Parts: sequence; structure tokens; C-alpha cells
Amino acid sequence: MAKPTVALVYQAVQALYHDPDPAGKERASVWLGELQRSMYAWELADQLLQLKQDVESCYFAAQTMKMKIQMSFFELPPETHIALRDSLLSHIQSLKDLSPIIVTQLALAIADLALQMASWKGCVHTLIEKYSNDVSSMTFLIEILTVLPEEVHSRSLRIGANRRTEIIEDLAYYSSTVVTLLMTCVEKSGSNEKMLIKVFRCLGSWFNLGVLDSNFMANNQLLMVLFQVLQRDETSTNLHEAASDCVCSALYAIENVDTHMPLAQQLFQGVLTLETAYHMAVAREDLDKVLNYCRIFTELCETFLETTVRSPGQGMGDLRTLELLLICAGHPQYEVVEISFNFWYRLGENLYKTNDPALHGIFRPYIQRLLHGLARHCQLDPDHEGIPEDTDDFGEFRMRVSDLVKDVIFLVGSMECFSQLYSTLKEGNPPWEVTEAVLFIMAAIAKSVDPENNPTLTEVLEQVVLLPETVHIAVRYTSIELVGEMSEVVDRNPRFLDPVLNYLMKGLREKTLASVAAKAIHNICSVCRDHMAQHFQGLLDIARALDSFALTTEAAVGLLKGTALVLARLPLEKIAECLSDLCAVQVMALKKLLSQDPRNGKAADPTVWLDRLAVIFRHTNPIVENGQTHPCQKVIQEIWPVLSETLNTHQADNRIVERCCRCLRFAVRCVGKGSASLLQPLVTQMVSVYQVYPHSCFLYLGSILVDEYGMEEGCRQGLLDMLQALCMPTFQLLEQTNGLRNHPDTVDDLFRLATRFVQRSPITLLSSGIIVHIIQCAIAATTLDHRDANCSVMKFVRDLIHTGVSNDHEDDFELRKQLIGQAMGQHGQQLVTQLMHTCCFCLPPYTLPDVAEVLWEIMVFDRPTFCRWLENALKGLPKETSGGAVTVTHKQLTDFHKQVTREWAMDDS
Repeated sequence: MAKPTVALVYQAVQALYHDPDPAGKERASVWLGELQRSMYAWELADQLLQLKQDVESCYFAAQTMKMKIQMSFFELPPETHIALRDSLLSHIQSLKDLSPIIVTQLALAIADLALQMASWKGCVHTLIEKYSNDVSSMTFLIEILTVLPEEVHSRSLRIGANRRTEIIEDLAYYSSTVVTLLMTCVEKSGSNEKMLIKVFRCLGSWFNLGVLDSNFMANNQLLMVLFQVLQRDETSTNLHEAASDCVCSALYAIENVDTHMPLAQQLFQGVLTLETAYHMAVAREDLDKVLNYCRIFTELCETFLETTVRSPGQGMGDLRTLELLLICAGHPQYEVVEISFNFWYRLGENLYKTNDPALHGIFRPYIQRLLHGLARHCQLDPDHEGIPEDTDDFGEFRMRVSDLVKDVIFLVGSMECFSQLYSTLKEGNPPWEVTEAVLFIMAAIAKSVDPENNPTLTEVLEQVVLLPETVHIAVRYTSIELVGEMSEVVDRNPRFLDPVLNYLMKGLREKTLASVAAKAIHNICSVCRDHMAQHFQGLLDIARALDSFALTTEAAVGLLKGTALVLARLPLEKIAECLSDLCAVQVMALKKLLSQDPRNGKAADPTVWLDRLAVIFRHTNPIVENGQTHPCQKVIQEIWPVLSETLNTHQADNRIVERCCRCLRFAVRCVGKGSASLLQPLVTQMVSVYQVYPHSCFLYLGSILVDEYGMEEGCRQGLLDMLQALCMPTFQLLEQTNGLRNHPDTVDDLFRLATRFVQRSPITLLSSGIIVHIIQCAIAATTLDHRDANCSVMKFVRDLIHTGVSNDHEDDFELRKQLIGQAMGQHGQQLVTQLMHTCCFCLPPYTLPDVAEVLWEIMVFDRPTFCRWLENALKGLPKETSGGAVTVTHKQLTDFHKQVTREWAMDDS
């Protein structure tokens, strides 16, 4: 773009905010986005800030400055950095009263500049010295000091570990000065609420960075002010939240309690004083404050968790911390207790690992009280109508309760708890909502109760299936869930199978209970497969009439899964006919859709039927001895023409093609080598459609075919031809501008396919002409910051090189080694250089173990050459940032090279 005038930029900003035509807004947004990416943005943003025309133009300019400093700081020559800093400080001072959001954007710009500008030494000291004596500047000074520690670990700023360490040390050195400044602000502003909120936010930010001196903070007045604010009944909601956030940050910062003892003791005692304030907030029905106190109590318990488990009841292992959480669990609003769930998970995990019965005994009463409170919170309203909702907030809360109960039940004992819950139903006559909640908790723990010779379990099952239809529908719903969770009991006591199935069939016929009953039948089928074989005809009848029941898509598919699991246990001679019957409904539906005249509009969606066929193929896995014909082979051959025609009809629709490929994938997996007759027509159709519509699922399906047939000598050339035919359109797609970033699924599936070839027929691939292009594509794709795609690329490269390392005593090892040697001679240096570059500049930390495995394989293959390649790659890394900070020293590079090559060599030996 040509350099626009300030007036034109201002006009575009006005259009962005005020144009009544959405198309006009969109055009302005696109144009301004292009401007922000250009070099002109620096000067124009600066001019807009000087003009100070209105909030919108100043906000756009401030945001542009922040973005440019974050993303494009390298565009500026070093001699301009000081002028930029002075300009930004001048702007924030002149605009401080215009709008808080502009101050925040400019504060972020100044913070990001300070972090990248190595020549700006002691920026905190400079800023405090310059502005601390001017009351009117205090607002933006504290804002800069708040965002500065927050930006240190920003992913947008690639400042390098050396610079980050230098900054953190610098901030730690000046941290006491900052806290003293904050205390001075509090003293000068008195009870100015806005200033207190800013002070607490700033203090929390420095706690979060972990640079505050514990001894200094333990005796600091600011800590006292914090707790005074939290103890006062008249504290406003906003100030209360800011103070609570700050205390939580402080508690998080001292998680390693032993190294922060003085501050830990002050915080511990301070939080314990808030119990009275909590009760006052409950009395005043101030839910915001109640939630804040519960956050603080939970953070206290999380911080002192190890101390509490190590020395329960002593010092800072004081069990009053748990009492505070149980008081919160007693609050009538379930949102309060939910805050503490993560702590209870962690406590359960900690105690499970220690496996000390005496210790478990100390914590058991607390868990019992927690479970009692959770059961009460799970109760529906007495006037609730219909079944429990599982998708609303309360439904999600109950699911989280169920997960938590499963995790901590070992402390109480599953059987003991189950029996106690049952006795409350058996001995009393509780209202329906209590009964339903008790059944819900019983369903959560049913699977963890030993089903062997357990009279209580059988009695519960007996009683539940006798529940009359007159009880509240929610009780019936949850009782059906409980029966589904007790499928192990049914398997051990087959006499219950008929009454259980009758009970579940009643539910299946009712609109509101159909889906939960289907899920329970699915569970019974999964666990009681052998016992259910005698009921297969009944399951088949249900499957034929599936759409006459009011089922969700998931429940319908689950029922078919259960039916397929039982089908696989029938005698082999019956499976083909029964599978054909089970598939017939879906096949007829697909044929009907295909017979519809497409001129009547868009062809009807076949995905429901494709998904149902897929689940049948996926779970029909009978045991077939060597030499026997697979009983499903004939059925799948008969169904193929319908699937092929469906694929052809909908070839332009990615979603439907994905479902077709998924269905074919499970069909091929179902019969394995028995699908050989489909191979040639399937590959021909895949390649043909892919030339026009490059859906990545064809690549995935290709990888399944290679996995099944790649070791068959007669299939290898055909599969290689398929790979080459699929690669050409794939490379064209990925070579477009941002092609790799825009098509991560294609990258993922392409390298799954290539990896399958490496695993099943490496010589075929390595001897082909396509391998050079695949390796080049892999090297380019190593930069892709996409979890699945990157993982597939790294796995391909690692497995490829490993074929030349792994001497598996096969005849072709020497040839494999020779071919890998040729490939590495051609691409090795480029690969190692690219991997070093991507580790430093492109990839998130979780991908680095995959990169390390690739480098390891290269070194095992040819250590001397790898050492040379690595040295060259390290020499090519930039040694300084555009801001003048040293990214890496010569010694660090040398040490890294030694560490990698020596330690790995030691591992190898």
C-alpha cells in the first residue's frame, strides 16, 4: 500500500466505529489491518496520538503501537529506540485523562518496549524517579508497573531466555522500591477506592512474577491493608475482588512454602481471620464476596496441601483450613463449593499415592462430610418437572460432582458409602428430590464397588427395577443410569438380565427416558456380551425400529454399538446373516436417498446412516481363525456399491466425504485382508475424486489401506501409485501462500500416510522418486505450530531415519541403510538447521520432545556427520535481538553442542 495521509486513516477509523453499513465497517477493518502490518503504521500512529482528536482514533493508534512493538520491533533501527520510548512516555502523560483503555494500551506498548530494548537499563527505577512525585502521573505509572511483570512471559514477545533472566533479575532488584511506592500511594490516597484497586492489581502482578522478597513482604504494611480491606463489611464489590485476587496471587507465589516461611505464616494467619467476614457476607447474601472468600480459602488449602498431608493438625498443617472449605460446602449455592473441587482432587491424589491407612483415617471424616454436602447440592428443586438436564450449568456441576466422588471415594470406602446411601432410602421415606440425588451419587460409585457375592448390590438392583412408573420421572431417569452403571453386577448375576432388560425397555418406549435407557442397554451389552447373545433377536428388532424411539444421535449410535458387540459373540456361521440384517436398514435408507431426484434441490444428508454403518463395522470384531473366511467379508462387498455411489454423489461436500471415508475405514479394518477385492475400485475412486476435491480424509483412508496391505508384495506398487497420485494435488495445495498453516489436517494426514509406508514397505517408498518431495515437504512443515500436524511430521521423519538404524535382521537392512544414507546426504544439513530454527522461533515447548527424538535418530545413524551439521546449524542462529539483547553467547552454544552430543552418546553406549 502507498503511504496514506493521517486524515485518511482518521476517516477509516470513523468508518470502523460509526459507518451504519456493515460492509463499510468490514472494508475499513481490512484496510486498517493492512495499514497496521505496514511500515507506515509507526509514524501514522504517532501522529494520531499527537492530534488527540477523539477516543476511537487514539485507541486505534495506541493499539497499533502496542502491536507493532510486540510483533514488528525488528523493523526499527536501534538509533530510533530512545526517541520511540520518549514519544510513548509523552503520549501516555498527555492522554492519561482521556480513557483508561488507551492508558492500558500505551502502558503495554511501553512495557513491551522496555523488555526488548536492552539499552534501557533499570527501566523501573527510571520510571519511578521520573513520575513518582507527580500525583497526576501516578495512575499511568502504576498501570505500567502492573503490566510490565505480566508481559515478561508473553508468548508474543520472543525475547529469549537470556534476556528474560536478565529482566527478572532486574525486576527483583527493584521490587522493594515498587512495593514502597505502592504503600506510599495508599497512605497519600487514604480511602480512594480506585487507587486501592490499582495498587492491589499491581501488587498481585509482582506476586505472580515471583520476584517479591518474602521477608520484606511478611513485615510490610501493604499486607495488613489487604486483610483489613477483606475484613471490612463495607468494602465495595470491586475493591473486594481486587484484594481477593491479590491474596490468591500471594498464596500461589509461596507454593514452595519452606522457602517463604515468614510470608507463608503471615498469609496463613491472615486468611484464618476471614472466617467471620465470610459468615457476614453469607448473612448479607452477598454472593460475590462469598465466592471471593471461597477462592481465598481454596488457594490457602492448595498452597499448604503438602504441609497438611505431611503434618496434619500441626503448625501450618492445621486442619482448620479444611474446615473453612467445608463451611463453604455448606453454602446453599452450588457455585461456592465448586470452586474448591480442584483442591479435593489434589488431596485425593496425594493421599492415594501415600497409601497410609493411618493418614487416610485422619482425612476420612472430612471427605465423608464433603460427600454428604455434595449429595445435598445435587438435589433438584422440589418443583422441578421432567428429567435432570445435563447440558445446563447445574447439569455440568452434577457431572463434576460425579467425577470428584469417583476420585475420593477410596478414602471412605466404596462399599461402605454405597450401603449408607442405600440405607437412607430403605429406612426413611425421603422426598423424591433426595431419593434422586442419592441414586445419582450411588451411580457415580457403583462401578468401584466389588460386584463379587455382594448382597447389597443385588438387593439394590432388585429394588430399582421394581420402581413403579408413578415415581417422579427424574427418579426413574437416574435409576436407569444406576442400572447401566451396575452392568458388572448383572454379568455376575445373569438371573437379573431379563428383569433389567424389561425395565430398560419400558424406559426406551418413553420419550423422555429413551436416550438414557439406550445408554444403559449399551452398557449392559458391552459388559454382558456372552449373556446377551440369547437376546440378539430382541436387539435386532430394536435396531430395525431405531427411529421409532425418541433417541439422540449419540444414544442411537450407542445402541448399535452394543448390538454389534453382542453380534461378534454369535457363532461364526450366524454372523454374516445377522450383520446383513443389522446393516439393511441403513443401506435401504442410503439407497432411498440416492434414488431421489437431485433436481428437487440439494441431495439429502446421508451422514446419520453412514455413522450408523461405521459403528457397526467398528465393533463387529468376531474371533476368526487363520484360514477361515471372515464372516463380514460378503456383507461389506455387497454394501460397497452403495457407499461408492454415496461418495460420488456428495464428493464436493467435505463433511459427508469424511463420514464416507470413516465408514470405509472401519469396513476395511473389520475384515482386514478380506477386503482385497475392494482395494482396486476404492483406490481408483479416491484418486479420481481427490484430483478435483482434495479432502484430507482420502489421505487418512490411504494410510489405512497401506497399513492393511503394505506388506503384501502384490499390492505394493499399486499403493505407491496411489501415494504418488495423491501427493501431486497435495503439494500444489500446500505450496500456496500460507498453505501449510491453512491446511493442517492435510499435513497431518499426508504424513500419517507416508509414515505407514515407512512402517510397512520402506524400500518401496525410499526407491521411488516421490520420496525427495515428501522429505522436502516434511522439512518445510516442521515449522507448523499445530499439535497433530507437527506430531505427524516428526513421527514420519523419526521413523524414516530409524529404518536405517534398526537392524531387525531382515534381508533388506543394508539396502535400507544405504537409501537412508543417500537421503540424509541430500537433506540432512537442511533438516538439522530447520529443526534448530523451529525450536527457537516457531514451536511451543510441548513439541520439543518430538524434535529431540528426530535429532537422536540422526545422531544414532551417523554421529560424526550429525555433530558437524549441528555445529553449522547453531552457528547460523542470530546472536542478538533487534533491541540489542544477547540471545545466546558463544559459550552457551558450545555447551549445548557438547551436552547434546556427549550425553546422547553416553545414553547410546
